[in-house]
Amino acid sequence: MEYRLSTPLKKEDVDKLKAGDIVYLSGTIYTARDEAHARILEMAEEKKELPFDLEGAVIYHCGPLMKGKDDSWEVVAAGPTTSARMSKMTPSLLDIHQVRAFVGKGGMDNVTESMKGKSVYLAFTGGCAALAAMSIEKVIAVHWLDLGMPEAVWELKVENFGPLVVGIDSHENDLFTDVRKKALEAYSKIE
Repeated sequence: MEYRLSTPLKKEDVDKLKAGDIVYLSGTIYTARDEAHARILEMAEEKKELPFDLEGAVIYHCGPLMKGKDDSWEVVAAGPTTSARMSKMTPSLLDIHQVRAFVGKGGMDNVTESMKGKSVYLAFTGGCAALAAMSIEKVIAVHWLDLGMPEAVWELKVENFGPLVVGIDSHENDLFTDVRKKALEAYSKIE
């Protein structure tokens, strides 16, 4: 199935998605990599409020290349980064915030159980930085620029952002694990 969804996402939006479905997103998404994830968790531990709202949010694992332009920013490239690096922090983040989707490349490890009934992982093909940038209409805001350009949280307005493949759905189905398992089974039959 193919879906065109608007952010913030609702629980019903992610509940209907199945591994292998195609998704296009419109609305606001947030970039976040390792350091941003760590700061989000640190602020929760310190009971501090975030400068952005993650309820129903989509987090894009991306370290974009931006160009300062007058009093605004222009997206030069915004390809996905390897999501597995954020796997360890994802269950804790989902315990604190109702993030409904994560977008990145390469899948995530050991997160299917923590995503159950809450969130999905949407895979974006690596090497598509220019394609991703074309779907970004504007930079709404930048948070935590002190972390550096790629690690800052960029609040982006997107239109038909995708195509994204549901790699992990909220029903504990994981395309990456399934493919790996089938490949190992096939490999074991080779004599």
